[in-house]
This record gives sequence, C-alpha cells and structure tokens, in this order.
Amino acid sequence: MSMSAARRFGIAWIGLTLCLALHVTDEALTDFLSVYNPTVLAIRSRLPFLPLPTFTFDVWLGGLIFAVMGLLALSTFAFRGHRWMIPFAYFYGFMMFLNGMGHTISSLYLRRWMPGVYSSPLLLAASVSLLLAARRQRAALRQAL
Repeated sequence: MSMSAARRFGIAWIGLTLCLALHVTDEALTDFLSVYNPTVLAIRSRLPFLPLPTFTFDVWLGGLIFAVMGLLALSTFAFRGHRWMIPFAYFYGFMMFLNGMGHTISSLYLRRWMPGVYSSPLLLAASVSLLLAARRQRAALRQAL
C-alpha cells in the first residue's frame, strides 16, 4: 500500500522535530553556550549593528523546548497536507540543514568536536527528508487541482 504525500510530509515533519529535540539535548550536554556566547560577543564587537543575542542556559533551553513543542503541534497540519505548511517546511528544513552544516563545518575547520556536532548528521538527513516530502506534497496538491 502506497503512503500518501501528506502522511510522508507529516512523518518527515515529526522526524525533523524529534531530531531537533535530540540536537538541543546534544548541545545542552556539550555546553553549547560556552562557545556560542563568546562568539556572539566577538562578532558584536566588530559588527555592532548585528542584533545577535546572548543567552543564559535557562532562557536558551526553555525557548528551544517551547519551539520544539510548537513544531510538534504543527505536525497535525502537516499530516493533513495543508498547503500553507509547505513554505514553513521549506524554511524549517533549510534552516535546520544550515544548522547541521554549521556544526559540521566548524568542527572540521577548528579540528575539534564542536557542541552539537554529534547529532548534526541526523539533523542533516531529517532536514533533507522534510524538504523532499514538502516537494512531494506540493506536487500532490498541484496534481489534485
């Protein structure tokens, strides 16, 4: 039995969101903010017009938990194949792909494991999966017209 495009889309959405939750856990356990906050401060000293925030651990983790919960709540709309979810999926997938690449490239460049790099391959795979599922869902909606 063939799986519908909307079902694949919903599964890919949840898959990426669960990988993001794992990635947040990876970052929390490997002290991501000890790298992020000093980097932001160094960037701000050279480019003061960039509005890059620094975070305390509680605010950072709480915000990410809230975001993951919100993304999981949106999965119901992905499973229903709502057209308006497709641009969000492209944005979400692309941003998570960049996130995974950032951790991977910075680890290679600095020649050490950066916080968050352990879960980056899963984030990359899941983001590509969502991007492909969004494309299939968009094609299925066009075909239905």
